[in-house]
Amino acid sequence: MGSFAGRAPVESKGIFDPCGLLRGRLALVVVLSLASLARAEEVESKPPSVVADDAQLVEIYSEDAFFEGPVWHPDAGKLFFTKHKGETNQVLRLDAPGQVTVWMDNSQGVGGLFPSPEGGLFATQAYGHRLLHFHVGENGPTDLKVLYHNNKLHQPNDLCRTSDGKIYFTDPDFGKKETSAVYLYADGHVAKVIDDMAVPNGVIASLDGNTLYVSDSHRKHWRAYPIQQDGHLGQGRVFFEPETPDREDPDGMSIDEQGNVYCTGRGGVWVVSPEGKSLGLIKTPVFISNVTLGGPDGKTLFLVGAGKVFSLRLKVRCAPFARRQD
Repeated sequence: MGSFAGRAPVESKGIFDPCGLLRGRLALVVVLSLASLARAEEVESKPPSVVADDAQLVEIYSEDAFFEGPVWHPDAGKLFFTKHKGETNQVLRLDAPGQVTVWMDNSQGVGGLFPSPEGGLFATQAYGHRLLHFHVGENGPTDLKVLYHNNKLHQPNDLCRTSDGKIYFTDPDFGKKETSAVYLYADGHVAKVIDDMAVPNGVIASLDGNTLYVSDSHRKHWRAYPIQQDGHLGQGRVFFEPETPDREDPDGMSIDEQGNVYCTGRGGVWVVSPEGKSLGLIKTPVFISNVTLGGPDGKTLFLVGAGKVFSLRLKVRCAPFARRQD
């Protein structure tokens, strides 16, 4: 688009019109805005390249509740996810489409779940203000250990583990949005590594453990931070901010074997390359809070959120940490 510099003022019936240039600029703004919306609609209508041909979003469970923290456990061969409704906080196991078992009752707000190399699960406990680890028994968690407990935490929300064993978890201050933080747990010690984000929410690490992705539910975008050798973080940058008018909160994330990041919020689930380029949007009929990849062959995306659990077939598999080693 050419510049307006040097354009002559508009005249009407021989009378100088100082607003003519302004009208021209406003017209350009409208054209640019429409072009931006057109690009956004084009991106949103494009199916992500990682989705299997002719794949459909399949509802596999529904209930009047809010779901979070999905994780596929390869040894159990089942999907686990968390349920929140009023005073009820549970971890559910999906045994078959439409059929669940209350695998952990009175969970004290277990929200985030993440696989451990020992075959167990790491978990954040919002109302217990804890970081946990437990093994997956047939009837519930076993060998439960409290890795960290601090009543001054707001409500530990989401977590991830890097390839070399560092654990990061978010602690959003959803109320005043003043004292949110992201923490590092390593070698039995905890350190605050982000304290300038109003509402950090979801978190996932790159496959090589060099980058931490954090969703910002206040600014409505996703940020990337370089992970230093000691686990502390370098200067963050905006990793992904889609051109869409949808302002749904960015929430949980997952990652596949190619390093693509699955970002929930802003209209569904965005699939984003490691370079921060959109590969397309998976549109959903309800708000999706979090996703995970798994299934017997690792090529199923599970989506959970407002009263629904969905599955979607993919062309790619889950990250190596989320499956049995080949």
